[in-house]
Amino acid sequence: MSAISDAHPEHIGTVRNALAHYHSGVQAAAKYLMDRRGSAGPLPVPLALPEADEAFTRFTDVTDLVLTRLDEELYLLDLMRSPGTRTTKAFASLTMVARAVDHIRRTGERVVFLTPTSGNKGSALRDAVARAYATGFASPDELRVVMVAPAASTSKLRGGPLSDDSALRGANPLALADVDTPAGVKDLAKEVVDAYADEALAGTGFRCWYTLDLDNYRVADSVRAFAEAELLPLTADAPPRWHAHAVSSAYGLLGYHLGHQVLADGLYPKLAAPARHPGFFLVQQLATPDMVVSALGRDVPRYSQDPAAGVWRQSGDPAFPAVTDDPAEVLDPTFYTKNPVTSAAIDPLIGKHGGGGVVVSRRECLDRFDRVRDLAARAGVDIDADPSRIREWSLIKMLTGILVGRERGLIAPGTEVVAHASGYYTDETLPPLPVEHTEPVRTAPELAKVLSAAVSA
Repeated sequence: MSAISDAHPEHIGTVRNALAHYHSGVQAAAKYLMDRRGSAGPLPVPLALPEADEAFTRFTDVTDLVLTRLDEELYLLDLMRSPGTRTTKAFASLTMVARAVDHIRRTGERVVFLTPTSGNKGSALRDAVARAYATGFASPDELRVVMVAPAASTSKLRGGPLSDDSALRGANPLALADVDTPAGVKDLAKEVVDAYADEALAGTGFRCWYTLDLDNYRVADSVRAFAEAELLPLTADAPPRWHAHAVSSAYGLLGYHLGHQVLADGLYPKLAAPARHPGFFLVQQLATPDMVVSALGRDVPRYSQDPAAGVWRQSGDPAFPAVTDDPAEVLDPTFYTKNPVTSAAIDPLIGKHGGGGVVVSRRECLDRFDRVRDLAARAGVDIDADPSRIREWSLIKMLTGILVGRERGLIAPGTEVVAHASGYYTDETLPPLPVEHTEPVRTAPELAKVLSAAVSA
């Protein structure tokens, strides 16, 4: 069953294979970042992509972008068209694998990714590695990936070629970590890289690549600004425009901002520079609302329990749910980051260019579920009628946040909104990973053993 179709009259335009189509723009974005990294430290491999030859184009041929007009002031930028991920994380994962393959060819070193994740980033990287194998871009002897996810994200884990084949499963294991908080997988993986990476390289020839450097994602997500410049140019006489995104750390919006800077500085002359920078509208959940809290400069309001109705309520702040089942509700475990350092970059952009944010609850999503399904259908995205079957809520959260923002005056009438559709899947559209295909870990030495077995397989 496919969640996406193409025959919809409101499509404004489609960019086929965005990573190949905007290759020189992504290269300009990589150079822009490398020139400004300063004290950020070295990367395992350069940010630049290999040349856009036939092999690269074949490998990245799942990175289509589609822009659709949903209503008079609302546009959907569909970033979910990679069939193996159904999320925007495909873009960064494919660029990382392409860079790794280029490094392998230039140096003779092999590469193993170690990626901590709450689900989608790791699943997308595993899919990109599997795609490299399937297209002949790289072999299992050259390139591998070790993923570590918190046990709380079990429902987010997706299957695929790396788990279906026993040999590939051994070389590309998925560790399920028993950690105090979901974000603990980041510290666990970083500890293993710091302690074991040099030994792994010396003993096996595998360079260990810890993936969570922000620039890995910003480079790939620059294509969002390029797509807007080509399909929906922001001209001087255009109405106010905001970009809306369901965010954990807002990597995607920072990638858009990078692409905007490249265009504004004339570093990608293929496309005209936008007349101005749009505002950003952040959508989050109650368990991890820190980016909205930071952007708005105020705390989550105090909720009062309504025992008779079995809910919690507040009426003091329209940017937060009026009703919720839990003031610390986890609507989607993928959104697991608390107090992200990226707020320091996003807040000034919202302060300068406009925007804001909203926090939504599951009840708010369900109350507007039919309206959200109707909006998504106009872009060819079929949201399952049964919410219990949905495993990735990014698209639903984001569209709900826009509806709530309009209802409560958080988004003023006359404001164009470009909604970033960053993820949606069910177990039917993207099959889950069998739990028996994971390896339980609790400590850094246990994860190091998983890594060691992977590079020795």
